[in-house]
Amino acid sequence: MPSLDIHSLLLFSAIFRAILILYGEWQDAHMEVRYTDVDYLVFSDAASLMALGDSPYKRTTYRYSPLLALLLLPNSFIHSSWGKFLFSASDILVGYFIYYILKLRKVPENLCNYSVMTWLFNPFTFTIGTRGNCEPIVCAMILWIIICLMKGNVLQSAFWYGLVVHFRIYPIIYSIPIILVLDPNFFPSGQKPVLRNWSAIQGETSKDGNDWYTLHSNLLKNIFTRDRLIFGLISGLVFLFFTGLFFCLYGWEFLHEALLYHLTRTDPRHNFSIYFYHIYLHYGNDIAVAEKLISFLPQFSVQLALIFCFAQDLPFCLFVQTVAFVAFNKVITAQYFVWFFCLLPLILPWSKMNLKWEGLSCILLWIVAQTHWLWWGYLLEFKGQNVFLQLWVASLVFLAANIFILVMIIRHHRYASIFKGLEHAKSKNVAKLE
Repeated sequence: MPSLDIHSLLLFSAIFRAILILYGEWQDAHMEVRYTDVDYLVFSDAASLMALGDSPYKRTTYRYSPLLALLLLPNSFIHSSWGKFLFSASDILVGYFIYYILKLRKVPENLCNYSVMTWLFNPFTFTIGTRGNCEPIVCAMILWIIICLMKGNVLQSAFWYGLVVHFRIYPIIYSIPIILVLDPNFFPSGQKPVLRNWSAIQGETSKDGNDWYTLHSNLLKNIFTRDRLIFGLISGLVFLFFTGLFFCLYGWEFLHEALLYHLTRTDPRHNFSIYFYHIYLHYGNDIAVAEKLISFLPQFSVQLALIFCFAQDLPFCLFVQTVAFVAFNKVITAQYFVWFFCLLPLILPWSKMNLKWEGLSCILLWIVAQTHWLWWGYLLEFKGQNVFLQLWVASLVFLAANIFILVMIIRHHRYASIFKGLEHAKSKNVAKLE
């Protein structure tokens, strides 16, 4: 089979996405069911208000940073599809970043390209951007942060991390693993970190995979290291700068809609979350803030467990964190799946899972569980049938499927820390000299 070419993959993906955007314009004009995501209309309306000098929050349900509306200002004076092309370009950039990260870790060319294809040709991902959803921008920023860390550029990674948390609050869950991996053993003063190559995992995984105790004991001893302080200070200042700037411009309305709303959100509309039915039954009643926040406890507990087991293997840690975060979230929509799809290609070369049986079985289970939920959602939304209880049971089934698949992925993963420890690198150099 001829070798795959990353440039051809990216070019074909770009053309394919441009065709989808053009098709979407035709479908919106000629068919009852629109191709364009409803959220895109919200973004565009907010951008139009901003172009007129008004607050984007005059548009009901706009609950994002004003930066998003700012990026879509050309929708008003170039073309209404500007944002779709911007999001799709970010989508392509994610594909290139995946390739770049894997090449930095010396993954073979063909394996890199096959991994990139799981992003570029995933129906969830190529429709998200072309329908007008902003998640590809967030995914690109997260992958760029990983690249900055891999190249030892702590200052730049901190800037982009503060910005992405302001732009979309959920990446705050990555703060602890990033702080953990900024260990002096990996980031020696004045030196770039040494990456662990893909080819080295067979001989070194068993040795380093269970070294989490050393990592966390080092954290307690050296918690206030230079790199950790720089990362925390710069990312915090960037977040506060943009948040403070827009608070001055748009007041409490911005603070509530863009940030606080997501902490105490109660959405009665049906979604994949197991919490939706409880929220639906009690919607309109006064619910204590403590009760709203208690749903974060399962998320928080699972996050801590995953972080302290896998922090050294940073891409894998971020992936399993995101899957668990989405699975246990109070609100789950299809666009949230993109959050972990952008990280999935980064862990595939380290998986021992057999694609023909175990891999396809997991994919099929996930699709069947989701299709089962969509069937009841269709009966509720389009047929008006009272199937709330059945839909909630389908949500439980979907959660169980996600947990099972996550366990399967963890069991079949070759644990390999992204960086080589200083002591390990020294011992290898001594061995070479001898």
